[in-house]
Amino acid sequence: MTARQRSAVVIGGGVAGLASAALMARDGYDVTLLERQADLGGRAGSWTHEGFRFDTGPSWFLMPEVFDHFFALLGTSTVEQLEMELLDPGYRVFFEGRDRPVDVAAAREENVALFESLQPGAGAALETYLDSARRTYDVAVRRFLYTTFASPGFALSRDVLGNVHRLVPQLLRSLESFVAARFTDPRIRQILGYPAVFLGSSPDQAPSMYHLMSALDLDDGVLYPQGGFTRLVDVLADLARRQGVRVRVSSTVSQIRTVPVTGRGSRRRARATGVRYLDADGIEQDLDADVVVAAADLHHTETRLLPRELQTYPQEWWDRRTSGPGAVLVLLGVQGELPQLQHHSLFFARDWRENFGAIAQGRVPDPASIYVCRPSATDPSVAPAGHENLFVLVPGPADPGLGRGGQDGTGAAAVEAVADAAIDQIARWAGIGDLADRVVVRRTIGPADFAEDLNAWRGGMLGPAHTLAQSAMFRAGNVSRRVAGLYYAGSSTIPGIGLPMCLISAELLLKRLRGDRSAGPSAVPL
Repeated sequence: MTARQRSAVVIGGGVAGLASAALMARDGYDVTLLERQADLGGRAGSWTHEGFRFDTGPSWFLMPEVFDHFFALLGTSTVEQLEMELLDPGYRVFFEGRDRPVDVAAAREENVALFESLQPGAGAALETYLDSARRTYDVAVRRFLYTTFASPGFALSRDVLGNVHRLVPQLLRSLESFVAARFTDPRIRQILGYPAVFLGSSPDQAPSMYHLMSALDLDDGVLYPQGGFTRLVDVLADLARRQGVRVRVSSTVSQIRTVPVTGRGSRRRARATGVRYLDADGIEQDLDADVVVAAADLHHTETRLLPRELQTYPQEWWDRRTSGPGAVLVLLGVQGELPQLQHHSLFFARDWRENFGAIAQGRVPDPASIYVCRPSATDPSVAPAGHENLFVLVPGPADPGLGRGGQDGTGAAAVEAVADAAIDQIARWAGIGDLADRVVVRRTIGPADFAEDLNAWRGGMLGPAHTLAQSAMFRAGNVSRRVAGLYYAGSSTIPGIGLPMCLISAELLLKRLRGDRSAGPSAVPL
């Protein structure tokens, strides 16, 4: 007599949900994935219009070894699944009040020379800085990123104890202070401080441990998958289906179903038995499962899908937490070429304290520090011939009150005003005087879109910020303390924000299910 195959339902078809479903199915689970939207991807979305295809979420491909490891767990490889291209320069930076931008290269030695040209002595200082970043990153991979923190032993390893004299000060000191102690040129300080934004934080709030991020772009370089990040979503969905996952879109989960747990010795009040959802025809359905994995926004999962008495992270817990920033996204189809911009371009305002302070106070900065992606510089599939594709991100407060975006200027007035200001700023700083006149496709996305379409907490674009109190073992865990059989994955939980972190969160889920308390990446099956 064979044992019954355990069943699982995954809520959310973003990167973390697809990755979790694929790994669980490969491990022997009978998996169904439910996605609220008609398309998969979640924050890694896509929009196609009049020959243009826009990624509406992640656009930086860093930490390729994480992707390599994840694909290996599924019996394949990055090379088999994605066509990768190294960007060189990795990105261009425009500085307010400076005539010339700075190009950050794909190789360390070129970046050392660049820093030396900006500040005498900064080349050698960068070498030391990147060596430190690499050591910290390696320890993070071995001891922090791939652990569920279920065992206290992670803090007693030789790795951690041998580096405690470096790690503790890096946790207690801000990234801004860490950089300022080593470099005086404001341009260098901004280049090295900007990675905090990838973490949903700011340089004065992110622990200096996150200087490890500089090893990823200044040392390793920035990659791009041909076809864009929607290609990655397609690959993950295909791999999940190959493992037997049933993927159902336009399926909105309204409740995590539970039964009470009785008897002595039980640490949990209930056990998950599945979910209730509305299918694509609007019919309410019950789906039974032994395991429920919530890869949707954790705040939504806890406060909307569970009763108060079963919430591990109730509203009062969230009231004490810090959200990452919100954003206005501007998708532009532009006639003609834009050689003034690289694939990635950054526009840094002079007064960063005011910039980040405005966001914390609920205001969109003016001028803002803007990010622009021009994927058509690398990928001909994202725009018609003779046109360019621009993705513009303007960080702002996580405030759905700013409103929703829209096409051709039809979004909320506050959102469209931010978009107009961003287009004007890019035109002036990059010397593209006729940029606004050349726009043939325009769509905006506002914080209310994040809140309503993705159930994003406070309308944030990324998730809870990586402050000290919300990093590593202090971040929300990936298992419910109140409901047996309920697990979490995605940017709200460990290890955190970003595509690589979402892939790792799927592996951490698998570790939980296996009872694996090891700290490093899982062994790849032969």
